[in-house]
Amino acid sequence: MASSQSQPIGRITISEKAVATIAAHAALRSYGIVGMASRNLADGIAYVLAQDPRHGVEVSQRHNRLQIDLYVVIEYGTRVTSVSSSVARTVRYQVERSLGIPIGEVNVHVQDLHISFTE
Repeated sequence: MASSQSQPIGRITISEKAVATIAAHAALRSYGIVGMASRNLADGIAYVLAQDPRHGVEVSQRHNRLQIDLYVVIEYGTRVTSVSSSVARTVRYQVERSLGIPIGEVNVHVQDLHISFTE
């Protein structure tokens, strides 16, 4: 369970899967990101079998704040540090705006670079 809040009308619970879906969508729309990557071989095989839209995103909770880990593939020729910083800011903003939940950390793990061949 990612977050739970009590309201006068009842309880609102937001799952880690919901947070991961928003984060993956925001990451994929960021400049320089060409795709999400697997954290390891087992995750890569699971993705091929299931085609999970949250592929490449892990959400955990630490000290009542969310931590989001993104595993991305960046376009070759872009500045890796700039793209990484930009995607981290974009994901933080989109998740906080959509859910109203404070984000502790957004960690970007660049797993690969994609080289486009243009002729």
